[in-house]
Amino acid sequence: MEDKVLDLMSKMYAEMQQGFSEVRQDINGVKQDITGLKEDVTGLKQDVAGLKEDVAGLKEDVTGLKEDVTGLKRDIIRLENKIDDKLGGLFDGYTQHEERLGRMDRKLDILVDNYERQDVKIEVIHSRAK
Repeated sequence: MEDKVLDLMSKMYAEMQQGFSEVRQDINGVKQDITGLKEDVTGLKQDVAGLKEDVAGLKEDVTGLKEDVTGLKRDIIRLENKIDDKLGGLFDGYTQHEERLGRMDRKLDILVDNYERQDVKIEVIHSRAK
């Protein structure tokens, strides 16, 4: 009976050792998985840090673009004001030119009328002289 007990205990011991070995292997596998996860988290942290730098650079670029747009708006307003002044002057000059042409047309009409009357008077004088 002692042999049976000893056999049974030996089997139990062997099974326990095999179980412990499997548990150790599982624990080693979990440790490796955790190590892999730690590496992944480290990589993610580096990626996030890189993204933060990129976002900071983009913010600087956007700020620069906003400043450029503001400067362009100021330039456009300045140019519009200059153009408005010059267009006003051109329109005034055009109006004066048109008025002067109108006066000249009226004077020319008067001169043509005078010429035609003079021509008629000359014909009348010539017809009396004959």
